[in-house]
Amino acid sequence: MTKSKVYFSKILTPERVIDLYKSVGKELKGNIAVKVHSGEEGNQNYLRPEFLKPMIEYVNGTVVECNTAYPGARNTSEKHKRLFEKHGWYKYFPVDLMDEYDDLVLDIPNGKIIKKDYVGSHLSNYDSVLVLVHFKGHPMGGYGGAIKQLSIGFASSRGKAYIHSGGRTLDQNVLWEHVAPQNDFLEAMADAASAVHNMFKDRIVYIAMLCNMSVDCDCCDVAEDPCLKDIGIAASTDPVALDKACIDLVKKSNDPGLPHFLERVTSRNGEHTIEAAKELGFGSVDYELINID
Repeated sequence: MTKSKVYFSKILTPERVIDLYKSVGKELKGNIAVKVHSGEEGNQNYLRPEFLKPMIEYVNGTVVECNTAYPGARNTSEKHKRLFEKHGWYKYFPVDLMDEYDDLVLDIPNGKIIKKDYVGSHLSNYDSVLVLVHFKGHPMGGYGGAIKQLSIGFASSRGKAYIHSGGRTLDQNVLWEHVAPQNDFLEAMADAASAVHNMFKDRIVYIAMLCNMSVDCDCCDVAEDPCLKDIGIAASTDPVALDKACIDLVKKSNDPGLPHFLERVTSRNGEHTIEAAKELGFGSVDYELINID
């Protein structure tokens, strides 16, 4: 079988993000959704709009996000919009809060844990998707990469509750009473990611920035400072291969902070998400890393 191609550069600049996009060789067309993480209020590690601005302008895309399912500055549309303004996103881009009004339900016939994915209804307005990933740790998933962006990132507030609970509830207010067993949660993430990837198939590109790598996610209002030195940028049309490549690049870093970072990943069994996604068939763990430096 042909290995999935993952393109990589050690150079971390806005211009090099565009270079990686071009290297992938998939020109996104039509109305393009650009998935970012808006950054929780108080978080110091999220990717700033200024860094992503050249890439987003290059594809003439619309920044898209969804509300959260936990208390904070992003769990209602009103609060989330205020934070978008505070963090500077509106200064540069059109922004679409995709679940502001409703959900779009995607079927997952072969889902391991969940058979439906609840995403922001506006997702159906887009022809192509550019997923901009900040690769880092995550309190529940172990790590946050392309699969997490596809699943939790595109899920509506209700959809996030559904994934975290392993299909037990859509109600954010009782989510934490119904949190799924860890592997069920990881597999539910893979299920949801497959639904979004399969919706767009060959009309989606993933670019991951391996920088500001804390053990905590950008969703944390109080996050640890980064424990790893910046590594670079990776891009692919295969989200599973991209996550596997990012994990492997981290493991090869020989950074003094590596044991701390890997403890977060392994203690949550984070790489199980990659294995589950591989088994769902929307990506491969066999990849070729192509350095463009």
